[in-house]
Amino acid sequence: MPALSEPKLIAGNANIPLARAIARRMSLHRGVAVDLVNARVERFNDQEIFVEVFENVRGEDMFIIQPTSNPANDTLMELLIITDALRRSSAQRITAVIPYFGYARQDRRAKARTPISAKLVANLLTTAGVDRILTLDLHAAQIQGFFDIPVDNLYAAPVFALDILHHFDGRLEDMTVVSPDVGGVARARELAQRIGCGLAIVDKRRARPGEVAEMTVIGDVRDQICIIVDDIVDTAGTLCKAAEVLCEAGAREVHAYITHGVLSGPAVGRIRESRMKSLVITDSIEQTDRVREAGNIRIVPTAPMFAQAILNIWHGTSVSSLFEADSLAPIYEGMYTRR
Repeated sequence: MPALSEPKLIAGNANIPLARAIARRMSLHRGVAVDLVNARVERFNDQEIFVEVFENVRGEDMFIIQPTSNPANDTLMELLIITDALRRSSAQRITAVIPYFGYARQDRRAKARTPISAKLVANLLTTAGVDRILTLDLHAAQIQGFFDIPVDNLYAAPVFALDILHHFDGRLEDMTVVSPDVGGVARARELAQRIGCGLAIVDKRRARPGEVAEMTVIGDVRDQICIIVDDIVDTAGTLCKAAEVLCEAGAREVHAYITHGVLSGPAVGRIRESRMKSLVITDSIEQTDRVREAGNIRIVPTAPMFAQAILNIWHGTSVSSLFEADSLAPIYEGMYTRR
């Protein structure tokens, strides 16, 4: 497939540092300067969103970088309105780069008379004029089927595997990857296979949404370094409780690798006071100073992976090559060289 004209990046207000980091990485890969398109995304006094693009984008291959994180409704509307502005400006192709896909947890009808909001968001994006989606660790894989346009779902597991192999070199024999619930077993198993260690599960029963009634460890974690892996950490109640249960079951240390750090409400305080030695998240969501200053929270970058994925889409080459740690290691330029 022949490449379209130059790839151009435009960002909403949800995660400008990540957008700029992606632009810098693309500049490094291509050997030419890649800047964010000059535009303004503002609000009127009544909070209506207004977008104005100051550069010609006619016939261009556009990539909108905008996670739909808190405030989810505002960031989603920004994405839709930027898309409409680009479509009306005759952009040739519009790819929505959504590092964190909001509303993904509403992917099915769990009860009667409830919505499937993830499907509604998919319809909105398609109707607005998005031609392609690039995202990271969708909460449910079936959300890709909600779209009638191509969806590239990247995975944080290869980056996490590189990070674990680097920071826990020499201790992998005593390591166990833990799924915090039965539904996340496939994700945990994949990471366990990548780093060559065992697998355990924390089985939880909820009394009501957001409240965990009981937890049981399935598997032997005695004297093990436990790595809890999941896609989203929100209020961190379940995560901190799982760490406590693992320690009570004899775990030597507990760490967590979570893709999307929503970290709402009391989350940061809970994590600081928890029995976890560390929580590792990605920069898919822009974090507050309070999160960055927390001693046991560490953020790994996704810009190298997203920059390469955007270039692969622009060139018409494989994005699935980024699913492997061996492909990502050179992109991360020695950050995770084995000691």
